[in-house]
Amino acid sequence: QVQLVESGGGLVQTGGSLRLSCEASGRTFSSYAMGWFRQAPGKEREFVVGISLDGGRTAFADSVKGRFSISRDNAKNAVYLQMNSPTPEDTAVYFCAASRCRGFDCAPYYSARTLDYTYWGQGTQVPVSS
Repeated sequence: QVQLVESGGGLVQTGGSLRLSCEASGRTFSSYAMGWFRQAPGKEREFVVGISLDGGRTAFADSVKGRFSISRDNAKNAVYLQMNSPTPEDTAVYFCAASRCRGFDCAPYYSARTLDYTYWGQGTQVPVSS
């Protein structure tokens, strides 16, 4: 089992910046690719960004490329989402997620499918004001 807890959400102005954190406890954090997803009111949950086990590779949704970044600190069991220049279209509840694994075979860090992630945090709300 992996428990994930997001923090850092809150109101941000268009053009501002915000850093979300996700802390993990439980099984070996470095064994999982990690992802950030978001869900806006009335919409389906969508992939934002993913990061590989060692943090060396990342994959972004087109909508956030060049504005958002992701990093992880395996020593601290944490993954971060840096949101720069957000717009009202980025308003959503943001979730971190750990990849689905069967033994050492884990879903890839670039997967945008929610079913490829087994563990989810409770979400943190990010409203972006215009």
